[in-house]
Amino acid sequence: MRDSNLPGTELLKTVLEPLLDDFQYWFTRSRHLLETEHISFMSDQEQSDLLLRVKQAQDELNTAKMLFAATDGQVGIEMATLMPWHQLVTECWDVAMRLRRSHEV
Repeated sequence: MRDSNLPGTELLKTVLEPLLDDFQYWFTRSRHLLETEHISFMSDQEQSDLLLRVKQAQDELNTAKMLFAATDGQVGIEMATLMPWHQLVTECWDVAMRLRRSHEV
């Protein structure tokens, strides 16, 4: 087994661990919003589809976090995995901002 004190491992823990925690936070917030709010500018199907994508991303994220923990931070995550999560979080932010604006009017 590799030495867990290698600089690459520490870099992964320093950068990736907080990033995964951020994704978890935003997916949890988004899921709560989509499960508890009626979003008037989205059809029921659109809201349901977005919620499903958030749930799937949460499942993927939980798996990635378990692997990261099980290997003591010695594995990374492909950008091909992270980018769709980032795009989904951005989409959820847009929905939340639009909903907030609609409540202000």
